Amino acid sequence: MPRRIIGIDPGLTRCGVGIVDVSRGRALEFVHVSVIQTHADQDLGKRLRLIGDGVEELLDRYQPEVLALERVFAEQRNLNTVMGVAQISGIVLREAALRDIATQLHTPSEVKAAVTGYGRAEKAQVGEMVRRLLGLDQPPKPADAADALALAICASWQTGAPSPRPAMRMHGSGARSVAAPTRAQEAWLAAERAAKSRGRA
Repeated sequence: MPRRIIGIDPGLTRCGVGIVDVSRGRALEFVHVSVIQTHADQDLGKRLRLIGDGVEELLDRYQPEVLALERVFAEQRNLNTVMGVAQISGIVLREAALRDIATQLHTPSEVKAAVTGYGRAEKAQVGEMVRRLLGLDQPPKPADAADALALAICASWQTGAPSPRPAMRMHGSGARSVAAPTRAQEAWLAAERAAKSRGRA
């Protein structure tokens, strides 16, 4: 049975939600993506309730086994952004705990590294990689949607899978360690092969 993972990119104005299924062989399948939106002129309590209600409805409808959430990190300079992310994160974690859903917390750089192989990738690169990995016609929009799916993909590769062992390559009189391809790089190559195969069909 595939394992269902939900990724949530928390934000007070736009809260991205992405859901994927991952099979035993790490094959990914797109399930759902959406963005829960509120307006800055709304009362804070109402905005939190709207997002909480939206998250609750999606958790009950899709019943994921794992929830991946963006971690609040101190380097964010905008205090309002940090507060909004923290408030939404608290709501999401509570809803997950009520349903006994396992949770993972990842920083943006961790997600970028897992999905693209580079921790400082641009949002456009993340969106394109998400598109390729999930076989979508175009990158999910807005960026919050792509980020949520990237969180789910990141979690799918960190649920008990062993880390790839480095390959050894001879260099001169000794051997040196060469890092094996990351899961993101392997998945990228697989997506490209699939695309070429579809083009020949």
